[in-house]
Amino acid sequence: MIQIGWGNYKGWDDTVTMKILFPVSEAVPFAKTGGLADVAGTLPQALARLGHEVYTVLPLYRHVRNTGVGLNSTRLKLSVPLGNQVLSAEVWEAQTPSNGVHQYFIQYDPFFDRAELYHNAEGDYRDNDQRFTFFCRAVMELGITLGQSWDIIHCHDWHTGLIPVYLKTLYAHETVYRHCRSVITIHNLAYQGLFPRESMSYTGLPDSLFSAEGVEFWGRLNFLKSGLIFADWINTVSPTYAREIQTAELGHGLDGVLRQRKHELSGILNGLDYTIWNPQNDPFLPIHFQPHELERKQELKAELMEEQRIFAIKDAPLVGMISRLDEQKGLDILAEAAETLLNLNMHLIILGTGTRKFHEYFLHLKSKFARKLAVNLAFNNELAHRIYAASDMFLMPSRFEPCGLGQLIAMRYGTIPIVRHTGGLADTVIEFDGKQGNGFCFQEYSGHALVNAARRAFDLYQDKDAWQKVVHNAMQADFSWERAAGEYHVLYHRLREAAAATPGA
Repeated sequence: MIQIGWGNYKGWDDTVTMKILFPVSEAVPFAKTGGLADVAGTLPQALARLGHEVYTVLPLYRHVRNTGVGLNSTRLKLSVPLGNQVLSAEVWEAQTPSNGVHQYFIQYDPFFDRAELYHNAEGDYRDNDQRFTFFCRAVMELGITLGQSWDIIHCHDWHTGLIPVYLKTLYAHETVYRHCRSVITIHNLAYQGLFPRESMSYTGLPDSLFSAEGVEFWGRLNFLKSGLIFADWINTVSPTYAREIQTAELGHGLDGVLRQRKHELSGILNGLDYTIWNPQNDPFLPIHFQPHELERKQELKAELMEEQRIFAIKDAPLVGMISRLDEQKGLDILAEAAETLLNLNMHLIILGTGTRKFHEYFLHLKSKFARKLAVNLAFNNELAHRIYAASDMFLMPSRFEPCGLGQLIAMRYGTIPIVRHTGGLADTVIEFDGKQGNGFCFQEYSGHALVNAARRAFDLYQDKDAWQKVVHNAMQADFSWERAAGEYHVLYHRLREAAAATPGA
């Protein structure tokens, strides 16, 4: 695995502006189901601030229309091959660039004018193979129609996994793609885009690629594996996760592919948009505060606990948890530990939705600890902001966590994370030793280990001077997108130089 360090590589000309395309299946503020949308909505803006010419392209979902964002037709039509058909798509663009980022949308209503992005109540849309094959092929046709030569096409997750394949095969001789290099970022390796062998017929790719060395995975077409095999570079969203996915435990069957490509694999930690998450001006907070005004944070805590009907116990911390309620997020070991934790000197507030068994469990737990526990089985953005700001500690006992956003937000608000040492949590949360560090960690995936980490946090909370120190450390940490964009800046320059040095490129 290669470590990309911002400022550690000086071989590139910092004045060179590159043209970078982000084909993505979701991005804020247009469409969102998870963290991918946050990255795709903010990283391009940070790259544009570094001087690059950045473009995004998304499907024109119904969600996009419903945001009320102004769109203009480019009047460009794309002829997009899909199996034995050629479908016609229209290209739209945002009326005004967002912080320097040009935004394109591919309209084909039979595939994208739907209530949800990927699924309905019955499960995943059955034609997702056709929908995202079409999208990948449309992206390739867009470059030709625009006459646009990208330096980098930065793909994300399985939905765009066929684009690196197309660059090296069907579109390899197109003039606009002659100098183009591709990156694919894995946001969660558990989601791979697996489809039947027959789905290969939609791609237009030669059958010879349907092999163990190509796009095939246990007799099925694997979109993500396709990208991992053909991209010029593989990236994921934290250095530790980049190492973990090369193991059988967390490789989800692709660890062998990733080990083979370990010299073209990096982990660049996601950033946080500090214009949204800022305790000094957060519009969802009735009281704002800075690092030296933590008494105001305690006022927020008292107000939130009263609203949530939690009885305040003297010198007891408020622990927040905002999460999808499923086993990946560590809810099984939290269930093991919850009663022990609630019998300690603490309060707990939970916000999130997930599997029925955890809904039922926490409602049952609330009936036993009504004065110490608040359970909100819904997503409420305003309440999320207030929990981050008002809590003393934040709980993330994840089984695995590619990057994690909650711990970054929590630290920005002086809320100390208690996390399992995995993925991006391991890269961002450092055990407090009395002077250095910004949180509390545990290694073993068990309720017992979680309780021990929480006890250390609760004990430190009683030492007000030490607690002020760990809070200060957390609030001073830099997890901005400027830092992350700088590392991508270095990576792109390396790939551009490699392209220039390749004979015939």
